[in-house]
Amino acid sequence: MSLENLFIHLVFILFLFLPTTQAQHNKDKIFPSGWKSAAQEMVQTQIVERGVKDTRVLAVLTQTARHKFVPPEMVPYAYNDRPLPIGEDQTISQPYIVALMTELLGLSGTEKVLEIGTGSGYQAAVLSPLSAEVYTIEIVKTLALRAQTILKELGMKNVHVRWGDGYKGWPDEAPFDRIIVTAAPDEVPPALIDQLRAGGKLVIPVGKYWQELKVITKISTSEIDEQSIIPVRFVPMVHPRKTIVEEDLN
Repeated sequence: MSLENLFIHLVFILFLFLPTTQAQHNKDKIFPSGWKSAAQEMVQTQIVERGVKDTRVLAVLTQTARHKFVPPEMVPYAYNDRPLPIGEDQTISQPYIVALMTELLGLSGTEKVLEIGTGSGYQAAVLSPLSAEVYTIEIVKTLALRAQTILKELGMKNVHVRWGDGYKGWPDEAPFDRIIVTAAPDEVPPALIDQLRAGGKLVIPVGKYWQELKVITKISTSEIDEQSIIPVRFVPMVHPRKTIVEEDLN
């Protein structure tokens, strides 16, 4: 091989490896000690110190790669103490709120859980190892498809994603042991109460201008108990602009 050809060959090899090397370099700069270290610090400083105690929830949050659920430009801020935009005027919730709402569900690992508002898919990813089955509904199809892709890549086989209207719930899979809502309706949707098993819990932010996080326990088919937890600020839970024909994406 001539020196000229050898030079061209070496340059070609360099260009082949440059993107990967550069990407790894950028990743190392964002998380110098690795993303798991960032996740552990997030859990300790933002969540444990605010009073979340469920050890199973804390462990899962430490082991879940939050940065995989945000747009590339948001990756450096993935473990920060704040919600982040994910596109389509939607957000991924602040880590503490994800932890608190998950703890309030009181999961033992045997529950069938419905999530309204898939968003980025991060909350569903947290629920996956803590539940038997997770059914999650997203009204924005692009977000539903993106979340389903990420969850599949992470091997979360017990998470089922649907593009649909959260106000209707998921009647063909009801009843559910737990329901969690990650957007705020003005009032609690009756369909969600109907689809909750007796003895089950619904964790939901409610309100238009003033929102409160609530835990609703279904005592029986005719009786519920409602508890207010803290003031919160969520994106509104919206009705579809036109009729949606529900589509399961798994």
